[in-house]
Amino acid sequence: METLNCRGQSCPLPVMTTRNFVEAHPLESEFTVLVDNPAAAENVQKFLASRGFEVAEEPQGSDFQIKARKTEGAGCETVVQGLIGGETKTMVVITQDKLGTGDDQLGALLLLNFLKTLKEMGHSLWRLVFLNSGVKLTIEGAPALPAIQELSAAGVSVLVCGTCLNHFNLLERKKVGETTNMLDIVTGMQVAEKVISF
Repeated sequence: METLNCRGQSCPLPVMTTRNFVEAHPLESEFTVLVDNPAAAENVQKFLASRGFEVAEEPQGSDFQIKARKTEGAGCETVVQGLIGGETKTMVVITQDKLGTGDDQLGALLLLNFLKTLKEMGHSLWRLVFLNSGVKLTIEGAPALPAIQELSAAGVSVLVCGTCLNHFNLLERKKVGETTNMLDIVTGMQVAEKVISF
């Protein structure tokens, strides 16, 4: 059984290495991926599941061993369907935990009000992406968390950068959205009709 050693790779390399292997070996039904952080483990498992693999994670010391096995009748169509969901929309990328510069307290309040008002976009709001200090908005106790959870419950896709969560030691405190990687984010930008970023 082939083993992909992705230890030491930063986001999104573990997912890209896995994707390249899957595309180069379409008949490979079983293989193993080794990563060294929980965000990479979650991202690789999510990618493999989207490609029709059954996945099982086993600890290997301080590393994570992900065993993948191809299921019958699975194909890459599920990836495209999962991304576009039949129609493209607006993607909002939030890269900080406050809006604007000048006064941090005011900036935090403005961003909270912005998130509460996003629902006025209706069905045109497709996806929210949180990067850098923006991931702090998705953790337990964050004032913005209820507003983001409300949007998620209404069907808005919420993606939270795994590398950023790891950097701030917040991975275990995330309470909304899917932990994601840069490959998913860039692919989402290609699919979206409009991208708003700040």
